Amino acid sequence: MLAMLSLLAAVTLSPQGTLADASVPLVLSSEQRADPGDSLYRAGRQLLSRNRYAEAAATLSELIRRFPRSALVPDAHYWSAFALYRTGDDGNLRRATALLETQQSRYADAATRGDGEALLARVYGELARRGDPRAAQWVQAHASAAAPASSASAASSAAEAGGRQRTACSDDDDDPRVAALNALMQMDAASAVPVLRRVLARRDSCSVELRRRAVFVLSQLRTPETEDAILSVARTDPDGDVRQQAVFWLSQAGGDRAVTVLDSIARGSSDSEMREQALFALSQIHGTRALQILRDYAARADAPEESRDRAIFWLGQRGGADNATFLRDLYARVGSATLKERIIFSLSQARSDANTRWLLDLAMNPAEGLELRKNAIFWAGQSGADVAELVQLYGRTTEREMREQLIFVYSQRRDAAAVDKLIDIARHETDRELRNSAVFWLGQSRDPRAVQALLEIINQ
Repeated sequence: MLAMLSLLAAVTLSPQGTLADASVPLVLSSEQRADPGDSLYRAGRQLLSRNRYAEAAATLSELIRRFPRSALVPDAHYWSAFALYRTGDDGNLRRATALLETQQSRYADAATRGDGEALLARVYGELARRGDPRAAQWVQAHASAAAPASSASAASSAAEAGGRQRTACSDDDDDPRVAALNALMQMDAASAVPVLRRVLARRDSCSVELRRRAVFVLSQLRTPETEDAILSVARTDPDGDVRQQAVFWLSQAGGDRAVTVLDSIARGSSDSEMREQALFALSQIHGTRALQILRDYAARADAPEESRDRAIFWLGQRGGADNATFLRDLYARVGSATLKERIIFSLSQARSDANTRWLLDLAMNPAEGLELRKNAIFWAGQSGADVAELVQLYGRTTEREMREQLIFVYSQRRDAAAVDKLIDIARHETDRELRNSAVFWLGQSRDPRAVQALLEIINQ
């Protein structure tokens, strides 16, 4: 009877004896400890960068639905709306306004809140252009005070007048200067760009928000002058946030001069956020030169580790056999465990037979550190390694921690062979803690065979 009670306890308690939570694995990697919506957020942004707007919007909307408490939800509203806007469909434009207005009302502190306000003006402007009366009313209410006439000079004068009328800095939603800038997105580029240049030339303390928004508006106009203006902001604006905004949008320009500036920022900036933004921008530019800069930076022993980490991450996100070969070769040349972990993770994201084989070989290499090997086996399992081969690894190692990690890996797979192996361990493993761990994970399985196996063990 005591043995039966112990086994029943093992089914409902974790191997450590604490109350079990099926959503929390026993062995957590650094990536698993991240925000639960991280995978969907990264997937949505990646789809967005590939111009797959409908899929990006659906993925980010799924994040909002499944993980409403995720810290990424506020920004997901913006990026989902941005993707819907890019589809150009009337219904999607209206859905975009709903997302952006929800962001304004519920997530006032969202990092993309300012961009969301600018995007909302652009979406409403497009709907107004197509004859939507509600959108036309919104544009008129928000832009007429700052730009009573339709010309660029009138918009500029209104913005300057709005600035003179205020004695304190303001970036409220109804600030006429902000509305005037947003209205510029609906004007022809030849008229709008000179006004934006004038705004970006300002250096008074109250113009920071205006300059940041001007960069966004400028980035959407896509004229020959746009790249020059954004390059100038990235180099010379006194405010770090404005410079970062410019660096981000340089990735949309993608020209050779933009790549040169991004390279110089990544290599020479003492601001870690600026370096990270430059590396991200380079990762979004599809060209051999930008790619080679990322690789060179990842391999630089004298570069800051956190920046090398980001370069490795973005290389993994880009995928490709050449990138994978580079990362596998780089692993042997880096001494930092943090960078090695990042390479393991990045290779797991670029799924291929070669990468999976490399991860499995690394996991079984006794010359590597235990934590790195555990990471390798976890990500091999996540990236679709053949379950039959994973099952064989249990008998090839005598290390208790590696066996515990393998049990967890089996628990994350839906394959029948993985369940069979957990049942085998629960019945025959001589190490009590490993056996209890297998029993615990069988208790979390929905496979009918797992339930039957537990009943058989209990009735022994």
